[in-house]
Amino acid sequence: MAGEQTFKAIINDTNPSFNGRSFPMEITGSNYNHFIGKKIGDSVDGGFVGEGDKNLTGYKLQITGGSDVTGRPMRPDLDGGAIKSVLVTAGTGYKGKKYVKKNGKLYIYKKDGLRRRRRIRGNVISQETRQINLKVVEVGKRNLGSIFGLEDSQSEEE
Repeated sequence: MAGEQTFKAIINDTNPSFNGRSFPMEITGSNYNHFIGKKIGDSVDGGFVGEGDKNLTGYKLQITGGSDVTGRPMRPDLDGGAIKSVLVTAGTGYKGKKYVKKNGKLYIYKKDGLRRRRRIRGNVISQETRQINLKVVEVGKRNLGSIFGLEDSQSEEE
């Protein structure tokens, strides 16, 4: 593809002081190449996420999922980075509910054993991947609130 390659990284913080808030960040340049070929469940050094003051040096992040250019989700149980047509039950990539409209009202049925064939991307990050979900495993010296400027604005308000 022409143009600059980027990932949109969503970093989920499990710190109770921020109530499990997520922080968006762009991954570009040489950091982009570091993520190519990684799988869901792999741990990544936080130094490869962000640039300048918003660098997550000292953090250890785990890849929990992602999606491609068209919005297809990545499933951890599918090997490879290609799109595969899979018969799935309720879970990642399929909600498992049937919507029926009767007499002007919408009814939602959740039947046991309801399965659909869906096209889902595998668990390897490729050049078609556009969003990566990351979870904080080890915390660095600075907390995420100070890196993204949340603590400064809270202390000014008080």
